Amino acid sequence: MNKKGILLVISGPSGAGKGTLCQALLNEEQSIFLSISATTRPPRAGEVDGVHYHFLDKDIFEQMIKRDQLLEWAEVYGNYYGTPVQFVREMQEQGRDVILEIDTQGALQVKKKFPLAVLVFIAPPSRKTLRERLVSRGTDAPAEIERRLSCAAVEMTLALKYDYLVVNDEINRAVVKLLSIVRAEKCRPGFFEGLIRDFS
Repeated sequence: MNKKGILLVISGPSGAGKGTLCQALLNEEQSIFLSISATTRPPRAGEVDGVHYHFLDKDIFEQMIKRDQLLEWAEVYGNYYGTPVQFVREMQEQGRDVILEIDTQGALQVKKKFPLAVLVFIAPPSRKTLRERLVSRGTDAPAEIERRLSCAAVEMTLALKYDYLVVNDEINRAVVKLLSIVRAEKCRPGFFEGLIRDFS
């Protein structure tokens, strides 16, 4: 029986609660691993290489781009960010599920390269709730909050390209939905190639 793990790609607007949901899912399901992105930006205070990011030299990152060793990548404010393929493949071969928390642009890149990836869009219950969450964080100026809300409007239209949409109205309820998606995906016929071949 094919016991390969799945790749769960999580995206959504800033303030939708993606990070909180991913952490809650990891706490709930020990067989799920968080994919660690690579970047060329220097580490911030408290960040650890191989835990928060793989911190790489620009030359090494560009070599990885040329060798097609990234599931997705982007350049943001002069620094590269991307997802190394090797870790994801190794985890899947071991039958472990991998979460990848990235933006919508990166998620759609992954789907092109890796059609079996499961794209899940995390949405806030309403625009009003999203605004309240962004304000309550207390980290952004009013102009930045408006910019994030404008970005959210664009990102919400891309949700139609995803496999699933989970409304994060209450954390525990949203985690149950994510776990249900993982379990449903593992009932796809492709996960039972060995069993099917056994009958031929």
